[in-house]
This record gives sequence, structure tokens and C-alpha cells, in this order.
Amino acid sequence: MQARQLPAGRGFAWLGEGLQLWRRNPALLTFASFGYLLLLILVSVVPFIGQIIASLLTPVLSLGVLNTCRAIDTGRKAGPDVLFSGFQQNLPALIVIGGINFAGVWLVLGLTAIADGGTLFGLMTSGGKLEPEIATSTGFTMALMIAIALSTPVMMAYWFAPLLAGWWQVPAPKAMFFSFFACLRNWRPFLAYSIALALFGAVLPGIVLGIIGTISPTLATLLSVPLPLLLIPIVFASFYTNARDIFGEPGNGPEEA
Repeated sequence: MQARQLPAGRGFAWLGEGLQLWRRNPALLTFASFGYLLLLILVSVVPFIGQIIASLLTPVLSLGVLNTCRAIDTGRKAGPDVLFSGFQQNLPALIVIGGINFAGVWLVLGLTAIADGGTLFGLMTSGGKLEPEIATSTGFTMALMIAIALSTPVMMAYWFAPLLAGWWQVPAPKAMFFSFFACLRNWRPFLAYSIALALFGAVLPGIVLGIIGTISPTLATLLSVPLPLLLIPIVFASFYTNARDIFGEPGNGPEEA
């Protein structure tokens, strides 16, 4: 199990390959993607412990989505139950990964209080309305910058960790260590991937819907409703394609570049 170091251009290809994967079985991939989101939402609304349980289950269910993508990619027959396949793949390590990630996110939010006295922390944990004068304040801007800077390494450590734990049976700390450095080695393709996500997931749909809205607001509204049904499964599929590109599959790992 070694991580390839890929050229920047591969980052732009991941989203297109995600689209190709989705086209091979749109029903199953759409079910897995929205089933993942719905289950986490339902669990998170449980009083007191819902968010903690949802955080612990996130790696387990996300591995189920990756397993769905892998089944489609390899041509294996799979049903809706594949979403729950993560419960059978190194479950203790997946739960630990969720716990570490949860602690990391809360630590980052707590540190933002240094800059704004806890405003961002309060908004992210308990909701509420963001007043314009707060949003434009120096302290809140600094808190956002701190959150982005500190949450990036947390995200890097988590990105590949569920599949490393599930597919290669790697212990949780080691999986997060490998994930972080795999992302670091491939910062160029991930930068390109981020640009592609912004363009095709937000900017271009916004422009198209804006143009249509000037002609027919009703039509623009109708078109915006099914848009997430298309975009979200493709984005989930692109998570799989970048993982496959960098790590390969179990028993078929790539050579070190």
C-alpha cells in the first residue's frame, strides 16, 4: 500500500471520471449517496448524543459509499445493502477515526475563540443568525482564517483514512497518518480538483440557472430542484476515483512514483 504522486492535471480528471462512474449505475450510486446523508442527519438530531454518534458513524457509512463505487467500477453485482458494508470492515478502527476527526474539528472551533471570543464556535455548534456587523468584523474574519488553516490538516488526515482502514485493515492512527501525507504529496492535483469542484459544482450551474432565471424564473426554480440529485452522487463518485488513482485497490497497489 503506497501512494502515487500524481501530476496536477489528474485533479481535473477525477470529477469527469466520477461522472462516468455514476452513468454506469445512477440509481445505486444516488441511493448510496443520499442514504448516507439522510442516515447521518437522522442520527444527528437525537438529543445530546446525536452529533457524537453521527461523527463516529461517518467513516463507516462513507466506506459503504466507497464500496458502492468500487462494486460499480469492478462490475460486481451489489444492492442497496452495500451502504452498510462498512460495518463488516475493521469497524473498531473506523469508529476511532470518526472519534479523532470529531475531536479535531471541535479543537479547531475552540481555537477560533481566540480571535472572535467564540462567535464562530457558537454559530457552528448551536446555529443562530449571523449579523452583518459581525460578519464584517476583523475578529470574525480572523476566526474564519484560523478555522480554514487548522481544519485543512484535519481534513487531510481524514480524507483517505476510512478506505485505508476498511480495505487494507490499517489501524486508525496509521490510516490517518498515511492519509495526511498522501494528500500532502498530491497537493497539486487536489488544488486542481478543488477548482474543478468549484467550477462545475457551483459557478457554472449558478451562471446557467441565472441566465435561465432572467428568461423564466419558474423554469430556473424547477431545474434547480433535481440539480443536487445529479451533482452529489457525482461528487461522491469522484472521492472514489481520486482514492483509486492514488492508492489503487487492495491487492493491486500502485508503485511508488
